[in-house]
Amino acid sequence: MASSSFDMIVIGAGPGGYVAAIRAAQLGLKTCVVERENLGGICLNWGCIPTKALLRSSEVFHLMERAKDYGLSADKIGYDLDAVVKRSRGVAKQMEGGVKHLLKKNKVEVVMGEATLPAKGKVSVKTDEGTEELTAKHIVLATGARARELPGLEADGDLVWTYRHALVPPRMPKKLLVIGSGAIGIEFASFYNTLGAETTVVEVMDQILPIEDKEISALAKKQFVKQGMTIMEKATVKKLDRAKGKVTAHVETGGKVEKLEFDTVISAVGIVGNVEGLGLEDLGVKIDRSHVVVDEYCRTGVEGLFAIGDIAGAPWLAHKASHEGVMVAELVAGGHPHPVRPESIAGCTYCQPQIASVGLTEAKAKEAGYEVRVGKFPFIGNGKAVALGEPEGLVKTVFDAKTGELLGAHMVGAEVTELIQGYVIGRQLETTEEELMQAVFPHPTLSEMMHESVLAAYDRVIHI
Repeated sequence: MASSSFDMIVIGAGPGGYVAAIRAAQLGLKTCVVERENLGGICLNWGCIPTKALLRSSEVFHLMERAKDYGLSADKIGYDLDAVVKRSRGVAKQMEGGVKHLLKKNKVEVVMGEATLPAKGKVSVKTDEGTEELTAKHIVLATGARARELPGLEADGDLVWTYRHALVPPRMPKKLLVIGSGAIGIEFASFYNTLGAETTVVEVMDQILPIEDKEISALAKKQFVKQGMTIMEKATVKKLDRAKGKVTAHVETGGKVEKLEFDTVISAVGIVGNVEGLGLEDLGVKIDRSHVVVDEYCRTGVEGLFAIGDIAGAPWLAHKASHEGVMVAELVAGGHPHPVRPESIAGCTYCQPQIASVGLTEAKAKEAGYEVRVGKFPFIGNGKAVALGEPEGLVKTVFDAKTGELLGAHMVGAEVTELIQGYVIGRQLETTEEELMQAVFPHPTLSEMMHESVLAAYDRVIHI
């Protein structure tokens, strides 16, 4: 290394860490990023990006199977799972190379190795060549998170998989059990079900996609069941009996336990922050349920030490991590950035149909004491959705009846992960129903449903 002293050291080069490092360098700070595995972190290499590549393949396969619906013919439709996975890994590798280029372009020093914090302002990195001792006035923890493993449900890579195993499967499952119906679980359930696996999803809560609006979740469930999935809500996998080539799951529902047999299980029961082995406790960092406790500016309470992204708690989203990284870099550089507002960060699930949301659900808004106005518009009333052959879905908006503030927006259907940003901008600009109703939406587009949903909340809807 040319130097061991920096203005800012970032530990972890995921979507929070590498963005924080680049922004700090842009602001004139001498910056170093330490990464133990892959530039781009879990998101780029083993999460967001490769899963979307897999899901794109299953989406195209699904459309090919429906060719007749579009007046087309396609014979002998099939897939090569190895080729699908190879494409996914290639996309991840390409993006990792892009991050490497960006760090180099912005003159960010990169050190590959395992980091610890022996003292305030100091980072020790164990590399293949030895140990590097680095110093900086400001240190940013961006070490991310990993899959949670419950006793008795531990992954073995053969019969029981985590998301990593599911991204590079040794075989195509025939009978698949997915434990957990958050974004990760539902996306893998959607991918494998579309490619022909007989798929069962078990969720301990009373609805799948438990953080989503109940109405949106129910519509998604209806579509999943129509596609052949078995959905078990308010159910718990008590244990797994493993034998050669099969797993017997003991699933409890309503106080009764039934034994169900599968050849593959994907465990998607949440994540835990990567807080171990860094020396955080000795520095006085507060840790709550595997996540570092921070204030609105991601400060840990230890002078000069910040934590961003998954290690700093919910929502566990790459775009939240990136914006926290930018905020911290600007704060360190002497700026006055606005804190990131978790309640205005969109969540997206890329199953089929897609789900996207921002802000409060109808139930949460009522719990918070708001008098609400709710607008809904179905995909079947939109010309573009019908033309696309995607007439099943819903856009739902929740407003404060007294002020017109957009409290939340929730969608299920084709391409809603692209549409949701319109409502995100609306919340960021603190818009009211009046501005949204006066905005002219292009025709024919799916986005017109966003307009109609707002109109519906105020009894002005046109097309239903």
